[in-house]
Amino acid sequence: MSPRLPALTAYCRAAHSHPAPLKALLTPFLQARNASILATLSDTPGAYNKRIRRGRGPSSGKGKTSGRGHKGQKQHGSVPARFQGGQTPQDIVHGKRGFENLFSLDMSPINLNKIQDWIDQGRLDPTKTITVKELVESRCLHGVKDGVKLLARGKEELKTPITIMVSRASAEAIKTIEDLGGKVVTRYYTKTSIKRLLKGESESTELPLVSNPDAMLSAAEAASTASPFMYRLPDPTSRKDLEYYRDPAHRGYLSHLLAEGQGPSLFFRTPGTTRRKKVKVPGAAQAQKDNRLW
Repeated sequence: MSPRLPALTAYCRAAHSHPAPLKALLTPFLQARNASILATLSDTPGAYNKRIRRGRGPSSGKGKTSGRGHKGQKQHGSVPARFQGGQTPQDIVHGKRGFENLFSLDMSPINLNKIQDWIDQGRLDPTKTITVKELVESRCLHGVKDGVKLLARGKEELKTPITIMVSRASAEAIKTIEDLGGKVVTRYYTKTSIKRLLKGESESTELPLVSNPDAMLSAAEAASTASPFMYRLPDPTSRKDLEYYRDPAHRGYLSHLLAEGQGPSLFFRTPGTTRRKKVKVPGAAQAQKDNRLW
C-alpha cells in the first residue's frame, strides 16, 4: 500500500486556527504522494530483449541439455556448415565453375499479354504514354532495378494500340505494337534515376539532354523556373549504351542524332562515308623509273 497519512492530513486540514510555525512544521506531511509508480517503471517496448539463460533448470525450457539434445558431435561440439561427415565436400569435387558478370543488367521483363490484361481491367490508360512509373504504380511490375524490357509473349492477345517507353524492347514486340498503330521508345535509365522517377522527382521524357553548353545553361534556367521536378533523366555515357540507343532498330531515343546512311556504331565507320587520299611523294615516280632493270 502506498505510504499515506490520512489521519494527520485530515487533522491538519481541519485545524486552520493553528499558528504559522506549526503549519510550516506539518507542511511536508500534507503531501499525499503515491509511491506505487516505482513498481511500474519499464523500458521502451522492444528496447530490451531478455537473454536466454541456458542450463538453469527444466522450467526455463533450456535446462539440462541446454537445447542441444542428447549425445553426438552436435551436442558435444560445433559442426561446420559445409561438413559432410568426412567425405570430400561437393564444392571441392566438382569445383567452382563460371563467373559473375559485373556488367550485366537486371532487367524486369514485361509481356504484351499482361499489358493488355491491365488495360482491360482499367489499370493502365492506353491514351497516354505508358512509362516505368505507370507500370510500377499500377502494380504491373514489382521491384524494378536496372530497367524494364518489353517482350512479346502473348502478342496475339494485344488488341489496343499503345505508346510505351521502356529501357529495352525485343524486335517482335516492336513489330507487334507498330502493326497496331502504336509506338515504342527505348530510353536510358539508371538505378538512381528510376528511384527518383518513382518518387516523382523526375519527369519521364524521351528528350535527351542538350549537348550545347550555352543552350544547356538556358535550358537549365528555364527548367528551374518552369518545371516542378528536381532532377532530369541522365543520358548514357558508355559506348555500349550509346550504340544501343542510337540504333533506329531498337527505337532508341537518340536515333535522331544519326545522319542519313550513318550506322549506330561509334567504332566502325559506315562503308562509303570516308575515302583514302593518296599522298603524292615528290620524285617517287622518277625513282621508280630509275630502279627498273629493263
